[in-house]
Amino acid sequence: MRRVLTSAAVAAALALAVTACGDGSGDTGTAPAKSAAPAEVSGTVTWWDTSDATTEAPVFQEIIKDFEAKYPKIKVNYVNVPFANARDKFKTAAQSGAGAPDVLRTDVGWVAEFASLGYLAPLDGTPAVDKPEEFLPVPAASGRFDGKTYGVPQVTDTLGLLYNKELLKKAGYDQPPATMADLKKVALDVKSKTGAGGLALNVDAYFLLPFIYGEGGDFVDVQNKKITISSPQSVAGVKIVEDLITSGAAVKPALQDSYTNAETAFKDGKVAMIFNGPWSNADNLGGKVFKDNPDNFGVAPVPAGSVKAGSPLGGHDYTVYAGSKNLDASYLFVQFMASAESQAKVAGKLGLLPTRQPAYSAPEATANPKIAQWQKPMETAVERPWIPEAASLFQPLVEGYQKLAGGQTTTEPMLTDVATAYQGILKGWSL
Repeated sequence: MRRVLTSAAVAAALALAVTACGDGSGDTGTAPAKSAAPAEVSGTVTWWDTSDATTEAPVFQEIIKDFEAKYPKIKVNYVNVPFANARDKFKTAAQSGAGAPDVLRTDVGWVAEFASLGYLAPLDGTPAVDKPEEFLPVPAASGRFDGKTYGVPQVTDTLGLLYNKELLKKAGYDQPPATMADLKKVALDVKSKTGAGGLALNVDAYFLLPFIYGEGGDFVDVQNKKITISSPQSVAGVKIVEDLITSGAAVKPALQDSYTNAETAFKDGKVAMIFNGPWSNADNLGGKVFKDNPDNFGVAPVPAGSVKAGSPLGGHDYTVYAGSKNLDASYLFVQFMASAESQAKVAGKLGLLPTRQPAYSAPEATANPKIAQWQKPMETAVERPWIPEAASLFQPLVEGYQKLAGGQTTTEPMLTDVATAYQGILKGWSL
């Protein structure tokens, strides 16, 4: 039986995770930017799409065709840019003033940084910020910096525990683990009873956060301008990861291209559990053990630590380059791509979570059972700091995590080194 969510149910669930910041209204008190009448707008919009080129990009290209049919005077130059390279590539192009796209699919953690550098056009009062009351609060807040709107939310997401139901059942479990202690036990039982790996870890800083949040830790305390990555709470969270590796509950992590390795092992049935987000739905369902048996693919909230269950709130925004020569066309493009209709199509075909409440009740979205399955994981989502330095905090942590996973260090000295690196990034912040 397929479970579907009403717009009210989804709004309530996601609002629980995102009511901490902003109303997403886009009302800055500034004068609206002047825009030409849509029928008069012409030109070319270059869009850098950072979505997966194989599973996601074809759907966005379909929507582009719909846009060009509605606005025949506007052509879209579609460019798929690998996500891993997009931040640096855009900064280089924007700084030089040559080669930057008109519109960029921007990670929510990049918006404040790009805006602080003057690379993004403010969108308040333009067609890009259309029906702002429909947006969920924190996805909308991710696009705001210094009182202005610079990003229009495209999709929202978080991490969940993805699991192979058949492997868990063979190990004696009808339900996924609900706590970190249970995660270790279930993973070890899968390993001993099925021959498959229990858990595959992605050695990336973003994927450490559920463990840190679960013990009450975090990167930073923004309100008090304090670095908290080496706090006792954060240490306790990372120690769980260290124990999963040393105990064998987690398979030996790949230190290079760990995301692909973990994802491949999961969808091929070589491991029972991974942490991943809704962006991986289509990829997983195309895998060997799920393609002909999609009901075998389970989604659950990340297991809880001693304090709570918590996973990072992520997603992407549409942003417009401040130096664009095609601002009016870019505003219309963002408006169309971020519309409830476009979001519902993306949700239905890819299982990505909309940022507009009405999209959840659209038939295309409700037809995809994965949208309903991600309700519970979204309830545990934790808002990340919307500060210009946020994106820079990941590199020192991923470098430390790689050393930890490779057995070159242990939790306490690793996090002490990360905190020292943060002092060089966050000037004037205390430990």
